[in-house]
Amino acid sequence: MITPLRALVRKDIRLFFADRRAVIMGFIAPIAIASFFGYIFGNNGSESGEPSPLAVLWVDQDASRISNAVLADLQKQKSLHMNIVTAEQAREDVRKGLASVAIVVPQHFGEEAGRAFFRPQTKPEITLLYDPSHTAERSMVQGVLTGSVMQVVSKEMFGGATGQTMVEESLADLADNRTMSPADKNSLRGLLEGVKQWNESRVSAGGTAVQSGISMPYDVNPEAVTAHTGTVYNGYAHAFAGMSVQFILFTGVEVGIGMLLQRQRGLWKRLRAAPLSRGLLLGSRAVSAAITSMMILTVVFTFARIVFHVKIEGSFAGFLGICIAFSLMTASFGLLVAGLGKTADATRGLAIFVTLIMVMLGGAWVPAFLFPQWLQTLTMFIPTRWAMDGLDAMTWRGLGFSAALQPIGLLLLSSVVFAGLAISRFRWESEN
Repeated sequence: MITPLRALVRKDIRLFFADRRAVIMGFIAPIAIASFFGYIFGNNGSESGEPSPLAVLWVDQDASRISNAVLADLQKQKSLHMNIVTAEQAREDVRKGLASVAIVVPQHFGEEAGRAFFRPQTKPEITLLYDPSHTAERSMVQGVLTGSVMQVVSKEMFGGATGQTMVEESLADLADNRTMSPADKNSLRGLLEGVKQWNESRVSAGGTAVQSGISMPYDVNPEAVTAHTGTVYNGYAHAFAGMSVQFILFTGVEVGIGMLLQRQRGLWKRLRAAPLSRGLLLGSRAVSAAITSMMILTVVFTFARIVFHVKIEGSFAGFLGICIAFSLMTASFGLLVAGLGKTADATRGLAIFVTLIMVMLGGAWVPAFLFPQWLQTLTMFIPTRWAMDGLDAMTWRGLGFSAALQPIGLLLLSSVVFAGLAISRFRWESEN
């Protein structure tokens, strides 16, 4: 019993190690993917591995001493890259996905924040326009903004010209206040007079202001920018786009693997004996794969529409164009798998590995702002990035047909490149 079992196990292990490509992918793929995630999320304390600064739009409708100081402090943050724009441009860029977060500072923010620092009243609101599919970026920006505003307003109130004016106004208002109890008025008056004396002593001594304060003198108004005013972001739209891209690419992989198996069985050799051209034979497989991919996309998004109310808020023609272009790209990717592959087992592992990397870099798994700058630039050459951006643009972003032209063009270009490589490299007979 033991001897036959040992012989069968030894035979399977020998067959596995006899295929060098399968062995390489069996060991290399998990190591490479684990190393990638460790590089993105771990960094091991290395400054060279830090994520690239997140591009944040800055709209200053106040232009006060305090708002300018907040901007200056944010520009010192290594995690942010501030770009000054208008309110209209900020909203449009976030809606199109060109930016993840925009900070809008309202008029009179400096004055109202100073008053709110010393007196209980309505606080000014800083609006955070954000892409609802990138909530991690919004949370990061909001945290950094809180620290900057806290430091700047505290510093100004305890040592700046605005703080001196606010203290004088607060003392005058306190004298006329008839709703506050005498004990509370005396306590607040003592605090304000102490701050006033501190400011006067620092100015007379030529000193500098303190660097910290005691409260948060503003509120945050986060606003998700979607297709239309009042439209609620439906997270299922992005999820269905990402999973459709991933599993349709897996379908393309299976098409390529099927062609390799047919070659091993001699089917392609027999077909070549018929009066059929190489382009016709491979083209038929590409067309059938594209039709299958298009059917999957149709069924998946129909399900998403009926069950999860995922709507095509933008151009329906643009949505169809992106689906067709991505289906063609998937078909040509399947041909490329067959053209470059040698054995079915080894090629399946390599193709799945490449597919996972493409989906990951396309933005379906990991927020792109976590990537180093060189990797963010690299994603511009990944077809899945344009498929994801295009589907998002036509569904919950609600953009017009013009926004679909670039993704469609780049997906079709990828299809041509993949198909050309596949045709030039395809072997009609098995080498085994």
